[in-house]
Amino acid sequence: MSAHELVLVLDLGAQYTQLIARRVREERVYCEVHPCTISLDEIRAKKPAGLILSGGPGSVYTDRAPTVDPGVFTLGVPVLGICYGQQLMTSALGGEVASSDVREFGHADLTVNAPSPLTEGLPDAFRVWMSHGDKVEKLAPGFVPLASTPDCPLAIVGDTERRLYGLQFHPEVTHSDHGAGLFRNFLRGICGLTGDWEMATFVEEAIAQIREQVGDGRVICGLSGGVDSSVVALLVHRAIGDRLQCIFVDNGLLRKDEVRMVDETFRRHYKIPLTTVRAADRFLTALAGETDPETKRKTIGHIFIDVFREEAERVEGAKFLAQGTLYPDVIESVSAFGGPTAVIKSHHNVGGLPEQLGFDLVEPLRFLFKDEVREVGRVLGLPEQFVMRQPFPGPGLAVRIPTAITADDVAILQDADAILREEIEAAGLERVYWQYFAVLLPVRSVGVMGDNRTYEQAVGLRLIESTDGMTADWGYPPRDVLRKISNRIINEVRGVNRVVLDISSKPPATIEWE
Repeated sequence: MSAHELVLVLDLGAQYTQLIARRVREERVYCEVHPCTISLDEIRAKKPAGLILSGGPGSVYTDRAPTVDPGVFTLGVPVLGICYGQQLMTSALGGEVASSDVREFGHADLTVNAPSPLTEGLPDAFRVWMSHGDKVEKLAPGFVPLASTPDCPLAIVGDTERRLYGLQFHPEVTHSDHGAGLFRNFLRGICGLTGDWEMATFVEEAIAQIREQVGDGRVICGLSGGVDSSVVALLVHRAIGDRLQCIFVDNGLLRKDEVRMVDETFRRHYKIPLTTVRAADRFLTALAGETDPETKRKTIGHIFIDVFREEAERVEGAKFLAQGTLYPDVIESVSAFGGPTAVIKSHHNVGGLPEQLGFDLVEPLRFLFKDEVREVGRVLGLPEQFVMRQPFPGPGLAVRIPTAITADDVAILQDADAILREEIEAAGLERVYWQYFAVLLPVRSVGVMGDNRTYEQAVGLRLIESTDGMTADWGYPPRDVLRKISNRIINEVRGVNRVVLDISSKPPATIEWE
């Protein structure tokens, strides 16, 4: 991916590295995340206009502490060190870092003590988010204190002449006030960037790169109907026309009317070659009686691969596979120190196909975040109903039926989920929530309908407020909207006599139930 203006984020193991990259992109500046082990020659070759050192869980004074080539501080480009990044820069340039007597986790009140390009135009005092157990004890030569908190006298430090700055707090998280202003000052004022990275330019470059990679070959695309695969399909079709063949696998676990909508949009409207594989019976038969969530996900993933492979083999001359890999997946795979700590669950997106299929991958979105993919969709003219589609897990409704799956249960959930979506959209609340969906709960309860006693199933409503899905809170629609949703589900969906609202945040809960 080329760019006129480039900032590199060097990952030192922080859990917030992706957020740093997002904040830079929000300022219309193209950036890339690389492990801190990247060589100085590689950095020079990329000709960055600035460098950002992420935070991290390490301590700079330990033997195996993550580090960067100290030459990054002599390249003549601005450097912003965040938390551990500040400590590493201090240590590398002759300062001292030690364990702090007062560990800071959470909000702190910052006071700007001296003017600098980094805090220009910002208030003299604002709240920031701290998360550190070490501290800078002695500044490196050339650095001066710029801002403090009650427990951290060196919360912002800087060497204005060399354009090197350090923050002990995390400006990338929403908990820090004026974090966007700090990034803007660093990128625009200190690095001198104009913020001219636009999606229209990306689309032109992506189409040219697809043509160059594919040549006169044929490409297969696994189309799911989600925004990522939809945008990939449009980009590749724009690049090579009918040498693209899309394959849509109906696993019987999709949202209501999903198959019809995908067919009408892509095959009929865009005239994109599309094969729909009706494989619901195959998936549901394999899942019969299975209750373990991990086994269910793996079963769906394996069958998806088999079905896709069988259909792909029918496409004569296809050598390339297009898929919607996004930048967060790339960042996770290249991070040198932020590797997986525990398997919470297999990744929901089982659409990522293995290399064993024998195709060369075409991944035009691999440097984009989800919100940027939506922007590309708008540039390409994708209908808003696809651009703003909610994230939908690869295993589909299987992760929203936390018990053994039957065709009848899938039909019940499809109907209940459709009612929820219809009423949220009718109330004009579709942009309020990151996601909203129904869950068919594995419980039955007593009810009364007319003069008859019922013993039927319960539906849970899950409404999520979030900006990126990494953390989330539960949504609470107006009472009259909830009442209408509940009444319609109970009256219109056979087999349901109770509706409940899930009021769990992430963490500790996850967004999906399985």
